[in-house]
Amino acid sequence: MRFRPFLALILCLTPLAAAAGEVTVRPGPEALIRAIAKARPGDVLILETGRYAGPITIDKPLTLTGQGAEVAGRGTGTVISVTAPDVTLRGLTVTGAGKRLDHLDSGVALAQSARHALVENNRLIGNLIGVDVQGAHDVTVRNNTIEGRDDLRVPERGPGIYVWNAPGLLVEGNRISKGRDGVFVTTSNKATYRRNVMTNLRYAFHSMYSNQLVVEDNVSRGNTMGFALMYSRRLRVTENLSDDDSAHGFFMNFANHAVISHNEVRNGGEKCLFVYNSNVNRITANRFEGCGIGVHFTAGSERNVISGNAFIGNRLQVKYVGTRWLEWSENGTGNYWSDHVAFDIDGNGRADSPYRPNTAIDRVVWSQPMAKLLMGAPAVQLIRWSQQRFPGLLPGGVIDSAPLVSPKGAGLPPKPGETQ
Repeated sequence: MRFRPFLALILCLTPLAAAAGEVTVRPGPEALIRAIAKARPGDVLILETGRYAGPITIDKPLTLTGQGAEVAGRGTGTVISVTAPDVTLRGLTVTGAGKRLDHLDSGVALAQSARHALVENNRLIGNLIGVDVQGAHDVTVRNNTIEGRDDLRVPERGPGIYVWNAPGLLVEGNRISKGRDGVFVTTSNKATYRRNVMTNLRYAFHSMYSNQLVVEDNVSRGNTMGFALMYSRRLRVTENLSDDDSAHGFFMNFANHAVISHNEVRNGGEKCLFVYNSNVNRITANRFEGCGIGVHFTAGSERNVISGNAFIGNRLQVKYVGTRWLEWSENGTGNYWSDHVAFDIDGNGRADSPYRPNTAIDRVVWSQPMAKLLMGAPAVQLIRWSQQRFPGLLPGGVIDSAPLVSPKGAGLPPKPGETQ
């Protein structure tokens, strides 16, 4: 007899579940707003080709899907606001958000109550923010085309995907362009960002105060900066590509306990890698090529492992301002340096002489740029020669005691069918 209330509840809910189904929606004045109001939880609203007026709010579990269906806002506020769990948005074009960053005007906004939302295969065009994930857990944002605004000054633009406090988030396979940052993450832990392609932005990927993130197999191309990792811990950043980014490929600022591995910088700009006050990181098997500076290492960064990397064709391989000696090899494995002229007589893959990228003259030039005028002076050349012959004269710096003679194994792993 104790089970009768439970059975009565099941019988009451069964007709509601059975009633959920597919509903075709045709364009018309406020057609989508009325369809959402009438829909039952669990319904699939199939939007026929055409334009639907926004803004709209989805306050019950629904699926909105359509090919050629455009949901257009009025140029103010957010176009689609989701406040219910288990909502899916698929195959829509969303446009017409406002341009107020203080209001987080977005194409799609997921409130904290929008748990398990799925946003996939949509086109979000010309919105200040493409997708705003504000506190919703276990959300997936997948295979969308997000094109922001470039008619505003850079500080006035929004990110393609903005994330706050969204653990369990998966962001994958998106194509993001224009706007300010491709993906901006703040105070949000335990998420995965992979296989996204980001172009024509300030930063491709930007994390702030966010821990335990996986950032893998993404492409940053033609941006000011590729991957900015700031005030974040325990990141796993692997197999990402920075191609033709003008300032930095990878930027680490107070980033600690991270694994930075098998990434690649091509056609780099000012710096391939910048490491500022970042500690206890493993930076291994990366390829840094074609930058003004291969790696700029500064501000007391300590206990980092830097080995197995390839530094190729950078105008200056290392800029390190400090008096401590830093060993950049681990267990007999150092890095490959394209400008290191050395023999490998025993054929073990390690050069027979250590690599020291900087001298005391370099430090003088960094602190007093006008000293470049003296670089050809005999006295300067004598100091460089003396320090090469007598390393004890060096005041400290980077030393690679086991430099590699081949860049093989560094950078992006070969794809199926390719050879490295």
